[in-house]
Amino acid sequence: MTPIALAIACLLTITFCYVAVCAGSPFGTCRKCNGFGFATTTDRKGRPKRGKHCRRCKGRGKRVRVGRWVFNRAQRIYREGTR
Repeated sequence: MTPIALAIACLLTITFCYVAVCAGSPFGTCRKCNGFGFATTTDRKGRPKRGKHCRRCKGRGKRVRVGRWVFNRAQRIYREGTR
């Protein structure tokens, strides 16, 4: 197998795996708050305490994956275009 064909096969495999992950689990943990829903801070003694509400995930700890967001947007555009 040539290196170009091998690279294309690897990219297709990675793409199909990501599509399967987005279809099976459309929500992933928030990267900013690590799924807690809030930022962790420390007090003056160094003990961890609950911080502010995470604005990125709105305190839920889960966010829509990028691939699922693109799929949802494409579906919405298609639906609105065919009405």
